[in-house]
Amino acid sequence: MLNIGICDDGREICAVMEEQILRYAKDRGIAVETKVWYTGEGLCDYVRQGGSLDILFLDIELYHMSGIEAAGFIREQLEDRRMQIIYISGRESYAPKLFKTQPMDFLIKPVSKEALSEALTLAIKILRRDTEKFEYQNGRDYYYISCGEILYFASEGRKIKIVTLRGEKEFYGRMKELSGRLPEGFLVIHQSYAVNRAHVVRYTYETVELADGTVLAISKAHRKQVREILLREM
Repeated sequence: MLNIGICDDGREICAVMEEQILRYAKDRGIAVETKVWYTGEGLCDYVRQGGSLDILFLDIELYHMSGIEAAGFIREQLEDRRMQIIYISGRESYAPKLFKTQPMDFLIKPVSKEALSEALTLAIKILRRDTEKFEYQNGRDYYYISCGEILYFASEGRKIKIVTLRGEKEFYGRMKELSGRLPEGFLVIHQSYAVNRAHVVRYTYETVELADGTVLAISKAHRKQVREILLREM
């Protein structure tokens, strides 16, 4: 069951999008439950009280609390990095402000059926990817960790450190060997670092900042590739 939310102050827009989402789910045999809010305050009250959403279509130009503020509350106050936020707007000039809240996509109103379907397909793919496990060996034992929890891998001598939202793990290995079996969604930015793109909240030409505040250097050899990938996603 996927929980999908729509937050837009236009009631007609919400009705059309909800109908398109339900039709998309029916055509693909996916179980979904939809919820609609017309204010950012109503949305935030729902998630503050423990309400769960997998995918959220969020209007930027809401009255009073803006969509960006609502997304900031979800990401920063509730520390929810898993929810796939898809902004919707009548304008295209928000990109720098949006990157901090880690949106999955940005759709221009009126949202077409094709654009909505593509966004939903990608969001579902990302949600399923985050449930995949990364396997590593420590001594004679094998361990598994959810890829969605991993912030980054760091090479330290003969060991690889796995930094997660809940702490750190390590195993013997080198980044060169790890890069060949990195989970989808991870990006090598340095001979010592590979980051989970889903947790990147800020990018400069020389560094990336992750959701926990960690800032990692991008090596000169990787800057062009990293820039192309992150700017394309932004």
